[in-house]
Amino acid sequence: MKRVVIVRHAKAVPYGYDDDFNRKLRDSGKEDAALLSEKLKELYVSPDLIIASPAKRAYKTAKIYAETYGYAKENIQKDEDLYDGLTTMDFIDMLHTLPAEMETVFVFGHNPTVHYLVNNLVRFFNSDTPTCSTAVIEFEVDRWNQISSREGKLTMHLKPRNYR
Repeated sequence: MKRVVIVRHAKAVPYGYDDDFNRKLRDSGKEDAALLSEKLKELYVSPDLIIASPAKRAYKTAKIYAETYGYAKENIQKDEDLYDGLTTMDFIDMLHTLPAEMETVFVFGHNPTVHYLVNNLVRFFNSDTPTCSTAVIEFEVDRWNQISSREGKLTMHLKPRNYR
């Protein structure tokens, strides 16, 4: 089995027209990321690899999750396409390159891409993806290159509002 955990960045400071890329997390966003990463850890889901958008708010969210798991922050891989937006097929192509021994990858990005990915990787998804939304998708395959769209099963969808 292969597992993809897709996380939308936590709550950030308001958007200004000058520098979206460097928006920081609000204190409430940091708290949400710490809370949801702990809840996910309690459910025995842990990363073999963490990939994040290089935008400050997504990367900081990834670092908070990494800290919860004792995952070395310097091992977080940055992927520009997670900021610029990518298609479901581009995302699946990225997954196809992962080593077979890895079972679980955490991916941190932005809406609308996060919502589209979750929607297109599973057969049915009828929910929103608020900030810090964490979707766990499992694929009944042995190798990453066997993953295809609409074949995943959404096994968990954690949202901050469910734990406040």
